[in-house]
Amino acid sequence: MSASSIAHDHTPLLRSLSLGLAVLLFSACASGGKHKGDVSEGTAVTPEAEEVRFPDPKRATLKEGLFVDLDSLRLFARGMTKRQLYTLLGTPHFGEGMWGVHEWNYLFNFRSNPDGDYFTCQFQVHFDAKGVAQAGYWKPQACAALLQPPAPPPPPAPMPSEPVRLSADALFAFDSATLTEAGRHSVDALLQQVRSASQVQTIQVLGYTDRIGSDGYNQVLSQRRAQAVRDALVQGGVPAAAIVAEGRGKADPLVNCTQGNRQAVIACLAPNRRVEISGLAQTR
Repeated sequence: MSASSIAHDHTPLLRSLSLGLAVLLFSACASGGKHKGDVSEGTAVTPEAEEVRFPDPKRATLKEGLFVDLDSLRLFARGMTKRQLYTLLGTPHFGEGMWGVHEWNYLFNFRSNPDGDYFTCQFQVHFDAKGVAQAGYWKPQACAALLQPPAPPPPPAPMPSEPVRLSADALFAFDSATLTEAGRHSVDALLQQVRSASQVQTIQVLGYTDRIGSDGYNQVLSQRRAQAVRDALVQGGVPAAAIVAEGRGKADPLVNCTQGNRQAVIACLAPNRRVEISGLAQTR
């Protein structure tokens, strides 16, 4: 058999071996792959996509943490430089340097009650290659709620459009301008409403009597009773400059009683014996 015949006879075998090797190599490549946690090609890893890892608080250079002003902490924002953050929050608490590091970590303490109890939160800032803050993270995440601005106080409740009428018979003893215990409680019940209104309004306190008795006597008695209610409001915290007290005597009666004996008429005239409290809009 010639040499050319031998070479020709082995050609199919070599082709078969080459094909088998190619199949094996292809199979090996197909069975390999990246780790489950790897990111596929072309996907940018951002701080939001990464799992944020916080250092062990025991490694902190300031293990007891630092009490921080919430108003200062609320000023933190993306785009701040390390120098700005250093001025705002101080040195990071885990020995991170100024240059070449991409995160700073802090331990911040916050009061949980006025008695001195407090809790600690970890705060981590991520920087880009230029040292510009990109994001901030909290552990536990609930600590982020501390940065929410406090709720604004409710607007002051306006005084009612109609004057608040207090019965003089319920406030004072007969022929007296001294508040009784029950009368003081009645004034105290209005204090919160009047305190709020006094921030934007002038409070007017008007005293009235019935028609029985002389005009001069009734005028003085109504003034003294209006002044007694004003004094009680001032003692309760309403600014004195916001309250005007005035006696009106028997003016502006609410009822007119002409029939019956004296006691019946006195009882009928009870609505006229009163102290009225109202809010007046301040002139501008």
